[in-house]
Order: sequence, then C-alpha cells, then structure tokens
Amino acid sequence: QVQLVESGGGSVQAGGSLRLSCTTSGYMYGPYCVHWFRQAPGKGREKVGTIDNYDRITYASSFEARFTISQDKDKKIVFLQMNSLKPEDTALYYCAGGCGTPGFWGQGTQVTVSS
Repeated sequence: QVQLVESGGGSVQAGGSLRLSCTTSGYMYGPYCVHWFRQAPGKGREKVGTIDNYDRITYASSFEARFTISQDKDKKIVFLQMNSLKPEDTALYYCAGGCGTPGFWGQGTQVTVSS
C-alpha cells in the first residue's frame, strides 16, 4: 500500500524558511516520481516541481529561485526547502507520487506566511 505523508508545515514570518518532508511508504522503489504541489485559498492547485529516481529535478519557473527539492532515498523521504517565504506562499502543500499523472496523494501540510 502506497502512502505519502507530508510534514514540516507551520507559521512563519515573511523572509523565513521552512523545510517540508514527504515521507513515503510502499513507494520510491524502482522508477518513481514525487511531485510537490500547493493550493492557496481560493485558487487552483499549482505544481512546484518534481524529483525522480534518477535525481532529476524540474521546477515550475516561478519556484526555481527560492524552492529546492531533494530526497533521501534510503529513508524514502522527499524534501521541499522553501526560502525567502512571502505571504503569497501561504497554501496547503501536497506531495504526490506517480510519473505522468500522479496517482498517490498525501493529505497536505499547511504553510502560513505572515507579513
């Protein structure tokens, strides 16, 4: 059974940093992709970026300067390091598994950035 669980969210002031974790089970074996998404209040879901089993990382252009995706393959965890946070980064952040269209989703972790 595949499970993805996000953690590390919280409240931070503008300019601060947070590192989110996506702890997986039953996944990250063989070929895989793990994506980070976010959904802000009243807005649609947007993709932050993706990492795969070859350590290839892609970002949506608006996130590349401040956000970094990495992984610990031994622990089956994917990270999202977020720096220089802005109030507009306030959102529910999700990780998802599955190359192409993600088929497995976590419940999300809330990030709130105050000015």
